[in-house]
Amino acid sequence: MNHSMINSSVSMHALQQKLDMLSNNIANINTTGYKRKEASFQDVLTSVKQQPKGFEKEGRLSPLGYNQGWGSRLVQAQLNMAQGSLQATNSSLDLAIEGNGLFEINSFTRDANNNLVPRTIWSRNGSFELTPSTDPANRDMFLTTKDGQYVVGTDNNPIRVPVDHRVQFQTDGKVVAYSEIDKLAPPIDVGQIKLVRVIRPQVLQQLGDNLYDLPNGIANREDVLQTLDANNNIVDPIRVRQGFLENSNVTLADEMTDLLQVQRAFQLNSRAVTSSDTMMGIANNLRNG
Repeated sequence: MNHSMINSSVSMHALQQKLDMLSNNIANINTTGYKRKEASFQDVLTSVKQQPKGFEKEGRLSPLGYNQGWGSRLVQAQLNMAQGSLQATNSSLDLAIEGNGLFEINSFTRDANNNLVPRTIWSRNGSFELTPSTDPANRDMFLTTKDGQYVVGTDNNPIRVPVDHRVQFQTDGKVVAYSEIDKLAPPIDVGQIKLVRVIRPQVLQQLGDNLYDLPNGIANREDVLQTLDANNNIVDPIRVRQGFLENSNVTLADEMTDLLQVQRAFQLNSRAVTSSDTMMGIANNLRNG
């Protein structure tokens, strides 16, 4: 196989990965809190080909030799954490994050023995609801996602709301409950939503359903996701907006422009493969006269 075919086939593989990424961004343009993914490429290998001394002509400024590439590869698919526009919903349980933050969610998975194991994940989707407790003796409600996963508070426990109470969220994530029966009753402090600041978005793993996880082997989680408190939320603060949901930060015009560019590059490389195959076929069919 000649050099041009290797170069083109390797580049086509990387371009196909970016096409998949662009199609995923476009498909999630209406997904609440979705963050677009961006691709980064680098050369697979670059070698220097030497040239004979005859190429060293008078007036030539560049040294002898030329670089020969061997295609490019996708090295990173990084989340773009830019703020999406906020859309008013008039629902008291809809929350939007202003800033580079995530909600912490407590999920459950099953191990090899089919036992439930707690698992911490994160999300930007603030479309929450109040779910009744599964304990018959406990009538409290829990703040959960639409899939029933618990929203974690700063005490690392689920947010628990007394029954027959409405909730109000402050900008720092503090949750206050007001009685629907006794309008004169003082509000109840039921906790504070745990928020994290994204320090290294390139490390996050997407799980689907707009959820994120950390890969195994992270020595210090705070280097990737910093837990917010009153001390580290002063500069570039992260706030919670009640009654709003965040739209995705995908711009269709930008995605379509990238899509056309990638398709043209893919087409160019596919033609190079076809040309290389044709030339090798001609060489194989040559006959001495």
